[in-house]
Amino acid sequence: MTAATDSTLFPQATPESPYAAPPRDADAVLEGLDPEQREVATALHGPVCVLAGAGTGKTRAITHRIAYGVRAGILQPASVLAVTFTARAAGEMRGRLRQLGAGGVQARTFHSAALRQLQFFWPKAVGGELPRLLERKAQFVAEAAARCRLRLDRNELRDVTSEIEWSKVTQTVPADYAAATAKAHREPPRDPAEIAQIYTTYEQLKRDRGMIDFEDVLLLTVGVLQDRHDIADQVRSQYQHFVVDEYQDVSPLQQRLLDLWLGDRPNVCVVGDASQTIYSFTGATPDHLLDFRTRHPDATVVRLVRDYRSTPQVVHLANGLLAQARGRAADHRLELVSQRPAGPEPVYTEYADEPAEAEGVARRVRDLIASGVPAAEIAVLFRVNAQSGLYEQALGDQEVPYQLRGAERFFERPEVREAGVALRSAARFGGNDALLDDAVDLPSQVRAVLSTKGWTDRAPAGTGAVRDRWESLAALVRLADEFAGARPDATLADLVAELDERANAQHAPTVEGVTLASLHAAKGLEWDAVFLVGLTDGMLPITYARTDEQIEEERRLLYVGVTRARRHLSLSWSLARSPGGRASRRPSRFLDGLRPGSGAAARRTAGGIAGGLERGEGSGAVAGLGPAAGTRRRTARGTVRCRVCRRTLTQAGEMKLMRCEDCPSELDEALYERLRDWRAEQAREMGQPEFCVFTDKTLLAIAEAAPGTASELSAIPGVISRKLHRFGDAVLALCAGEEPSGLPGQPGEAPGEDVGEGNATGVEPDPGKSSEK
Repeated sequence: MTAATDSTLFPQATPESPYAAPPRDADAVLEGLDPEQREVATALHGPVCVLAGAGTGKTRAITHRIAYGVRAGILQPASVLAVTFTARAAGEMRGRLRQLGAGGVQARTFHSAALRQLQFFWPKAVGGELPRLLERKAQFVAEAAARCRLRLDRNELRDVTSEIEWSKVTQTVPADYAAATAKAHREPPRDPAEIAQIYTTYEQLKRDRGMIDFEDVLLLTVGVLQDRHDIADQVRSQYQHFVVDEYQDVSPLQQRLLDLWLGDRPNVCVVGDASQTIYSFTGATPDHLLDFRTRHPDATVVRLVRDYRSTPQVVHLANGLLAQARGRAADHRLELVSQRPAGPEPVYTEYADEPAEAEGVARRVRDLIASGVPAAEIAVLFRVNAQSGLYEQALGDQEVPYQLRGAERFFERPEVREAGVALRSAARFGGNDALLDDAVDLPSQVRAVLSTKGWTDRAPAGTGAVRDRWESLAALVRLADEFAGARPDATLADLVAELDERANAQHAPTVEGVTLASLHAAKGLEWDAVFLVGLTDGMLPITYARTDEQIEEERRLLYVGVTRARRHLSLSWSLARSPGGRASRRPSRFLDGLRPGSGAAARRTAGGIAGGLERGEGSGAVAGLGPAAGTRRRTARGTVRCRVCRRTLTQAGEMKLMRCEDCPSELDEALYERLRDWRAEQAREMGQPEFCVFTDKTLLAIAEAAPGTASELSAIPGVISRKLHRFGDAVLALCAGEEPSGLPGQPGEAPGEDVGEGNATGVEPDPGKSSEK
């Protein structure tokens, strides 16, 4: 996984490298830019609007624009304010500008820039100290609801908090909330009058306790600049040139702040893509981008359409999605043109049910890794976070490491903070530390220091806190290796400085493992291989998207997902939720005319276009559909029922246990402990995490069922044929009270290899290569 404009973590001898020499002069800044990017970089006067499609190098264009202006003497670094939407993006921009010789430029988020100004001017504008910033809003919202004698469950609390945030960024006061939500076609999680009451009480609570929230930071800054012209003039004298990235995501409140920063001056450059507007539920709107030319008739408009990220096959699908779009944003869509060599066609796969889909995707992920694609360059993207559980379980069953998206908080983890303190101390006093006596270079120094914090050269067995801690430390070790490779003369103090810079920018190192993330969380990132899952009507578009505008935003969300892929793209859906369920679902309407067998796509396929619709394992249960060519036929599964209360099970964990979570357990505690000890020994021998043997849920199910035969063991979800072949005899021996014999795996069998099952994945080989697993 990388940021959407990066190709490697520490590239060497390139203009984008954080360690390469800066360009020699202003003209050298322009070298390597394509014609449109160069046009952006040299348009330094007046309003500029850059319409930049996915993967077209917009960050490169705008950082080179700023750097060119600074190096040419046209812009003063301290007079430029570049604004974006995440701390990570702002940090990346500062790093690029520093390398391009424009290190004095301020690159911040809207909130960061506003907070800095508010802290500076508050004593002059209001007097006293700025109220404390409220970091955990939900606690105050919960207390406000309680004061209103309203009880919110966890989901309602999250949703009501979001409604309050939306109200504030759209500058809606509590009295106007009901009318505003009706006008915006929002569906409040509670009665609008109740939410307005909670909103009012929440604001009163903050005032009583001298607190402000993040939305207040923008509101108060706007208020100060509106009421105090002397302060507004002082800000405008400081910042004379503005750059706004991701302009399609600007809220009305942020636009108001930008207008106050600008005054009547025209020196603003905005960059965005209306086709990537996916945050309207937070108050964002593409209207400011689409109306920019109306507000600035003399604006220079540049369109970036050369896609340097994705293959022509991926770009063709992305363009096809937008070609069917409707509405104002669709009227301004950009037709991308891939600049990369041809790659494999997108793969479409239909499954009988959700567990079958998760299992099929996990097998394909495993095979991509076996073919040489790094696990960190693969992502499984879904519409809602609740879909992740099935994929966590399926990847664990296939012995595939994974990470849930959330790396931007990497530097806040306790073990990372402790490691930073230890490394900083070693950098300062290392000459007197016997621990570093045998360390001959930077990587070995880091390993020596982190070994005192729990890092070892082999991963600990199992999952949980110990494994998570080790993974964090291992990511720092890999970062040190890459840093030393890019800067062979770097010292421990240099690495500590790099970590500090990354912590400020929330630029976390890559954690090894397949990424599981929602489509919203994937914005701004890219991978070599992307699996888009659960693509059914009702999930994408989501059920509660009813208006034309809401449905079009769902289409744009799928577009964002497609454009995250560099080379491999897989799209899948299932016809039923659970095994044996009624096959009542249909593929997402957004794929009509694009997927094989649907509308215009059926005619194109008949004409010889490569690619095709596959039937995933388990789809044989659907009338008229056979298994995909080259895939192993699997017996269709019936409904899984709780063996205690007979309720139909739909959750992955419950299906593994074959009972409801809250139904009485028949666990044989002694057998469970023997199984746990055996699993730990197997994992140590294999040099892999314990979940690669059996997950906790599967092990618990085995201990409860105590199977006596291979047939009974194979009936337990999670005991797939490969694991039955490798571990079945040992598990049955343990269940019988006997001692298992033999080591993990059999002679001639690789740890992750299927035996006697042929090519069970159906992954299409790349053109020009021999067919391989």
